[in-house]
Amino acid sequence: MTAVNALLLFLAVAGHTKIVVEAINRLHARRLRESVLKGTRHVHDVLILLFPLVLLWWPGLSGPRLLLGGSWTDLPTFGWVLLGVCWLGAAGLAVSSVLWWTRSAPSVQTAYESNVVDVETRLGRKPLADGPYRWLANVPGNQAFQFDVVERTFRLPGLPAALDGLSILHLSDLHYIGTLERAFFDEVMAASRELEADVAVVTGDVVDDNRLLDWIPATLGTLSAPLGRYFILGNHDWRYDQPGPIRDAMTDVGWTDVAGRAVPLSHAGETIGVGGDERPWMGDAPNFDDVPNATFRLLLSHTPDNLGWARRQRVDLMLSGHNHGGQVVLPVFGPVYSPSRFGCRYAAGAFDRPPTTLVVSRGLSGQHPLRLNCRPEIAKLVLRSAAIEEEHAATAAVASHAAPSMMEP
Repeated sequence: MTAVNALLLFLAVAGHTKIVVEAINRLHARRLRESVLKGTRHVHDVLILLFPLVLLWWPGLSGPRLLLGGSWTDLPTFGWVLLGVCWLGAAGLAVSSVLWWTRSAPSVQTAYESNVVDVETRLGRKPLADGPYRWLANVPGNQAFQFDVVERTFRLPGLPAALDGLSILHLSDLHYIGTLERAFFDEVMAASRELEADVAVVTGDVVDDNRLLDWIPATLGTLSAPLGRYFILGNHDWRYDQPGPIRDAMTDVGWTDVAGRAVPLSHAGETIGVGGDERPWMGDAPNFDDVPNATFRLLLSHTPDNLGWARRQRVDLMLSGHNHGGQVVLPVFGPVYSPSRFGCRYAAGAFDRPPTTLVVSRGLSGQHPLRLNCRPEIAKLVLRSAAIEEEHAATAAVASHAAPSMMEP
């Protein structure tokens, strides 16, 4: 019976941790300054560390003495309420873990390829400087100095046939903070150039330390895309420094700022409306009606939390970052920390939420140089038109119907 009691108390600790983490995730999805968020993280740390000790002492070793052969009948009402809430948290943890590990790629994604670039091996050293939290880079198994070069192919029902084969380079969450050397990002840009995408986009969190603004011309400034380069900023660009200098640095090297607006991109006789959404931290939602002749709507939104709005606006493709894939993906539980009001549901990956396809990047860096089972990534998205497949199927059906039967005399 004591072993069962220990298991139940352990589940209470797990559930309590789940509840506290979910609260932190949702607080970090809001427009709160770093000083406030830092305070909430301190509270989080205290609660995570203190609660197991409290349970060990009471009701484990004193009061009902559940770890010493005591009885649950001696547990007072408030104890039952507290543990009941924690057990509900444990049930939620079990459900979210199962959902994460049983998820599958959406049907609109027809192909996925990934190759790893190990920057540490290429350079013969860790590209680590004296920035914040550099000690985390030495955690065993850390993948912060690697990145995945991903290619996803989507068959989208809203893509005009004339745009079939359009490709987009998606970068997000570079976090120039000074902990990773610029050499890491030089390798990222070299791999990005090799992808030769038609369009390039950045979905926010470019610079954490404005003393590193001169990295932008030497990195993002070296990328080109025949149909244009578009960007928005994110919560870190807003939180630590005035975002104006970052916008200026990006536009000075030829990137188009689409924050809070929609602009036309014309190609092959079709018009794509490209919009940018930095809410809740900055600006307003873009107005896609400003591109009235658009036959395809592409939204750059730093957080995937704006998905509901995107669906109401009939956005065809939404590209986001912000959640970093969780940065740490545990073997059983999956990602834990994801600064979203959806928790870890949209930590990273592709999701079909008609009429919108959402792609969430794992990003390239972060405030903390720690990645476990969650490599940084750059992605090339290749868009195929479902209309072409339907046209081919219809043509084949007509040809089959018109062909004479081999059974006729």
